[in-house]
Amino acid sequence: MQPMTETPWHHLPADEVVQRLDASPEYGLDPAEAERRAQQYGPNALVAHKGTSPLLLFAQQFHQPLIYILLAATLVTLFLNEWVDAGVIFGVVLVNAIIGFVQESKAIKAIESLSRSMTTSAVVMRGGVRRQIPAAQLAPGDIVLLQSGDKVPADLRLLTIKELQVDESALTGESAPVQKGRASLPEDTVLADRRNMAYSSALVTYGIGRGVVVAIGKDTEIGRINEMIAAADILATPLTRKIAGFSHLLLYVILGLAALTFLVGVGRGGSWDEMFMAAVALAVGAIPEGLPAAVTITLALGVSIMAKRNAIIRKLPAVETLGSTTVICSDKTGTLTQNQMTVQEILAGGELFAVSGGGYEPEGEFSRDGRRIEAADSLALQECVLAGLLCNDAVLAKGEEGEWRVEGDPTEAALVVAAHKAGFTRETLAVERPRLDVVPFESRYQYMATLHGRAEDQEQQMVYLKGSVESLLSRCCQTLARDGKLEPLNSEACHRMAEELAVKGLRVLAFARKERQKNGAELDHADVAEGLTFLGLQAMIDPPGPEAIESVRVCRQAGIRVKMITGDHAVTAMAIARQIGLDGDGEERIAAMTGRELAELSDEALIATVEQTMVFARVAPEQKLRLVRALQARDQIVAMTGDGVNDAPALRQADIGVAMGITGAEVAKEASDMLLTDDNFASITAAVEEGRGVYDNLVKFITWTLPTNLGEGLVILAAVFAGRQLPILPVQILWINMTTAVLLGLMLAFEPKEPGIMDRPPRDPRQSLLTRELIGRILVVGLLLLAGAFGLFELGLWRGRSIEAARTCAVNVFVFGELFYLFNCRSLRHSPFSLGFFSNRPLLLGVGLMIVLQLLFTYLPVMQAAFGSQGLDAVEWLLIVGGASVTYAVIELEKWLRRRGRV
Repeated sequence: MQPMTETPWHHLPADEVVQRLDASPEYGLDPAEAERRAQQYGPNALVAHKGTSPLLLFAQQFHQPLIYILLAATLVTLFLNEWVDAGVIFGVVLVNAIIGFVQESKAIKAIESLSRSMTTSAVVMRGGVRRQIPAAQLAPGDIVLLQSGDKVPADLRLLTIKELQVDESALTGESAPVQKGRASLPEDTVLADRRNMAYSSALVTYGIGRGVVVAIGKDTEIGRINEMIAAADILATPLTRKIAGFSHLLLYVILGLAALTFLVGVGRGGSWDEMFMAAVALAVGAIPEGLPAAVTITLALGVSIMAKRNAIIRKLPAVETLGSTTVICSDKTGTLTQNQMTVQEILAGGELFAVSGGGYEPEGEFSRDGRRIEAADSLALQECVLAGLLCNDAVLAKGEEGEWRVEGDPTEAALVVAAHKAGFTRETLAVERPRLDVVPFESRYQYMATLHGRAEDQEQQMVYLKGSVESLLSRCCQTLARDGKLEPLNSEACHRMAEELAVKGLRVLAFARKERQKNGAELDHADVAEGLTFLGLQAMIDPPGPEAIESVRVCRQAGIRVKMITGDHAVTAMAIARQIGLDGDGEERIAAMTGRELAELSDEALIATVEQTMVFARVAPEQKLRLVRALQARDQIVAMTGDGVNDAPALRQADIGVAMGITGAEVAKEASDMLLTDDNFASITAAVEEGRGVYDNLVKFITWTLPTNLGEGLVILAAVFAGRQLPILPVQILWINMTTAVLLGLMLAFEPKEPGIMDRPPRDPRQSLLTRELIGRILVVGLLLLAGAFGLFELGLWRGRSIEAARTCAVNVFVFGELFYLFNCRSLRHSPFSLGFFSNRPLLLGVGLMIVLQLLFTYLPVMQAAFGSQGLDAVEWLLIVGGASVTYAVIELEKWLRRRGRV
């Protein structure tokens, strides 16, 4: 038997396919042969890939440079017998590890979801007998019978069909059901155009068919998607990459400075024990213990805020990644569009009417030349939409929650909704125009016809038809004018108008009728072979979502490029792209690249051209993956949106995958980083805005916390180099770092977004976490803290104060210096007063608690015993607050000069 993989089954004639698979279209497989093949090829199920064990996943949470530093800090404090401090630091490490473990353990369930999607049954021929078996028992060569409502259980080469239509939107992205055939196709035919194949997980919407199984399990198209999901890289986010790089640098700097402190101190005659303690103090001071907690809490707050704006974050770093996004790759069907076909234009009585409204909501108006009209103003328009409703099997009804739903073909659904907008309902027409008979749609005739009685004239009957323009116009001899009179038919003008509508990406259907004398209740093709009256054309499309246009505009304003990647036809994709504004930079950028053209490009050529192309049509799942990787190779931060099974590999590969929460396939949701609870593309814009705010607040925290660590390290280094006593002890350093991080620094996570956050371009992905401007500011504040702490420590000793009082003064210099500098960091460019002094109430609460806590540190006997502190006099407090005020004034002056371009 021919192997299943790598065989172009769509290219081979049906008889040759059957021969290669040793199958029999009528008899099917012999039960014994089916069992043998099942053992040879395995079950028709997806293989679950072995993942990381929970224990290893938890251990991996500690595999980060910053965590190494904190673990080292824990060991150092244990060595110093500071059990409480060691517990606090290790507690920070443990909380971060637990949060990371919980997030990651939920992250990769896509394969299990795919496996669940294949647990279905199948009707097969076995030994000449029709049987229903679990789909998992299918084997290559099995003959499967399909009918409306079935889920295709494996990849099939179709052998016989009768009006078979299959919904493949979850696999290919094409919104309308596909009319299937059996003729062989060129070998390079893309997946979405393989009319002689039915693929696993697709849904049969109409007709019947018979096919032979050519692929099962992992060899099916959905199985290949499963493999791509497993192979897709889980990329580090921009934040985690920068934090990792920063942590590595910090690790080396701390170790280098600690070693330098020890060697210099010993070289200057200090004892080994004292210099070791000095090195330990420097290392503890330079470690930003609050940074991991700040990152986690800031991101978690972002998750909470985004949830209120209809975006559910599944992976914590995705909050920040959104703010870094430079390109959004969006699927068309169900993401930019509503996945609900909608009639937009109608030609009737020689006039072209526009139809407003979108989706299945039966609300909308008719207009001509920009002026609103009533459907009753044109008898031709009335008859055209009436034909669309009567020659139709779809049903429009309200769901339990008041939303409009359609049962049946999406194209017919659009016609039902258009008729409702004109005031017609099926319930009323069931009495006025009762259906007597129907001629179902057949591909060789390309039309559907229905026979109806007439309540107002029992002796007359009416036949209504809908179908392709070519099939109906050839049967028509006249047309219905606006006033209801009959006129000669201009077939050439109708064909020309149909072509103009098709160029816009609209799907065009023609409508006709025929009156006849009462002649029984039967209808056949001979009755409508000629003598029809042409009623008009209805043109429809799956329209953009109501907010998609505005959302794309905001993205462009924010410097984010939006690209459409779809399995639909190029003409349709380009029409939608123009409607939502993807052609804002000129027509030359809107030209679509098809999947076939994309397949001919090497990876290098694709990387070179991917940024200039805005629309990719007829794209296969693995090509979506290639496109995302090509953009990432250009250093772009890529957000991929989608709702179908075919989107899952690219969703997982992207820097952030965004799935639709309502209409999205389960596998797409599991592969994503974020779910949109309202399936609204506009919610992505809101999430990007929040993500930018989160990143800003993280940078503010880092800019605020590093001067303290720098100043503490410099104070220790200066004391060793000067041969003086340590101005602050390791336990005091830990007090400063932990209390200020919690009560002051973390309050920056609550800082509201600054105005104009969506008017600036995305950050350059290659830009470092801290700009040169911010590094300079950190150095200035660090040096001011060094001068204040070391200077007041020495001044205290010169005034005859005890060593404990001098050290307490130095500790307060750091705490109040950080407190005043915190207000500088509320905005890295503008004055904090321009934001509103009370706009961040948690920050004001934290400042108040920090002042109280520092007074307890200074004056409470228990605290004095624990930390070696002592009460201060009024002069010392005046100097401390004065020094902190100088720090605040210097930074505000620097920001003022930068705003005016003088620095």
